[in-house]
Amino acid sequence: MFSHVTVGVRDLARATSFYDGWLKICGWQRMPGLEEPNATLWTPVGQTGPLFVACLPFDGEAATSGNGQMVAFEVSARSKVDDAFQYALANGATDEGAPGLRPHYHPDYYGAYVRDADGNKICVCCHEPAA
Repeated sequence: MFSHVTVGVRDLARATSFYDGWLKICGWQRMPGLEEPNATLWTPVGQTGPLFVACLPFDGEAATSGNGQMVAFEVSARSKVDDAFQYALANGATDEGAPGLRPHYHPDYYGAYVRDADGNKICVCCHEPAA
């Protein structure tokens, strides 16, 4: 299991607002009792890890997104994939792949892909059969 995954952002307040909503749909919450001046941390509800971190780059340079990197969040129902995708588009993200089956991964893989305002590619997916 991962300890944490970090994405660089240019505007921490904007990213924090975006990921608060996105991650709530995914069953995550902001890390209780932990405030960092240059980073915001989230964890699955009721757990202490793994962490998802949005931060201003430590080296002081501009945050840039990578080509070929992505963070994917698993949810328990396809409807949550749809909800997260709609939330993202309504809150400044761009479409990188609408919700739908991706049978080339496996028959029940249902996912959606977006890029946040900083260009970080994120995914929300469900591996369960349709209800």
